[in-house]
Amino acid sequence: MVNSEEFIKRLEKIINYYDLTAAAFAEKVEVQRSSISHLLSGRNKPSLEFVLKVVTHFPEVNLYWLLNGKGSFPQVNDYNTPSATIKKEKEALKKEVSKVIIFYTDGTFETFDKN
Repeated sequence: MVNSEEFIKRLEKIINYYDLTAAAFAEKVEVQRSSISHLLSGRNKPSLEFVLKVVTHFPEVNLYWLLNGKGSFPQVNDYNTPSATIKKEKEALKKEVSKVIIFYTDGTFETFDKN
């Protein structure tokens, strides 16, 4: 069973991490603002549908961390998360090609230098 007080703390941590208001968070996960308000106040417990929406819309949120605090947030994956992909693309923009080498099947090659 999910500890409601701890769940609320983790939900607040997610909202703060993404620098969102409760209303903006509700919009992102496609739930009514009142649902977030009721969850944060402890009036309602999270539904499975709500939890799945959170982990679907925020890939860095680990399901087990959200439900019971085990694991980490933000989740570190071996595969490309959207934020990791964006970071790699920004790094790639800083790089410049200096040389291109084309190898042909007959064993020959051509070199093209930037200069």
